Amino acid sequence: MDTGLLILRVVVGLLIAGHGVQKVSHRLGGDGLAGGTEEFRRDGFRGGPLTALAAGTGQVGSGLFLALGALTPAAAMVAMGVMTVAITVKLPHGLWVQDDGYEYPLVLVVVAGALALTGPGRWSVDHAVGLTAWPLGLSVAAAVLGPASGLLTRAVLHRPPARGEAADCARPAD
Repeated sequence: MDTGLLILRVVVGLLIAGHGVQKVSHRLGGDGLAGGTEEFRRDGFRGGPLTALAAGTGQVGSGLFLALGALTPAAAMVAMGVMTVAITVKLPHGLWVQDDGYEYPLVLVVVAGALALTGPGRWSVDHAVGLTAWPLGLSVAAAVLGPASGLLTRAVLHRPPARGEAADCARPAD
């Protein structure tokens, strides 16, 4: 079980972190902070560069912490929050990724939630510093608050298209 959790944490954590790197830099094929800002603007979000920076750093930080198995419930909560916002952006396109749907962010939310509930396993920073078992209430709270924070972020920062203005769906965003 520990080997499986290690592989799952490292792969998913690094993918989430890499996704964030793309939002705030030109690395890994990203368009830099200006591109991340434009992506959020096209998707109808307020906040300009601060929104892109918050999303990108949230993904980088939570992804790296998940990969390391460090503060796992908190890392999972942040990852779930950011990826829940991505789900809300992709929801009109349906489930499947080939149609720019929410399949991929949904998988990341579910995996992060499962890691919050199971813990990171023996081969993790949490275990190395003596956090061998997080209280169930904390893990459940993280699994609930992550998606809830994403939905709250959407409600606070999203602005519907102006009258007569169509949403621009030219480029996939999450």
